[in-house]
Amino acid sequence: MAVRKIVKINEEKCNGCGLCVTPCAEGAIEIVDGKAKVVREELCDGAGFCLAVCPTGALSIEEREAPEFSEEAARERAAERAEERAAATGQPKAQITQRCFLCGAGEGAEVLMPCRFKGDSLWVCVRCLPRLIHG
Repeated sequence: MAVRKIVKINEEKCNGCGLCVTPCAEGAIEIVDGKAKVVREELCDGAGFCLAVCPTGALSIEEREAPEFSEEAARERAAERAEERAAATGQPKAQITQRCFLCGAGEGAEVLMPCRFKGDSLWVCVRCLPRLIHG
């Protein structure tokens, strides 16, 4: 195990709303017994997109010894989650398409990057990034 950044969830502050589950694209966070939990540390990349959506401030990033982040495990978990959603809804598997919050460009048209803007976790394309940085 290596020392790295990973999400920490304060159970006392967590109200179990589940808002942190969706931004965790790797599937590391789930609601267990009414509380958010990092269920598989190797799925947490430490990026912290889940932090901004927590209404109680229960999530933080800590640096500690943890299993290395596994891209392969994250891909496998994403496939599992897609199968679970398809089975539960009867809908075909679908991917969430990200779009630039400034111009609306999708992943097929521009390279997108995650960003924080006015407290929100959003996506911005590389074409709009200079405008975001320099105004």
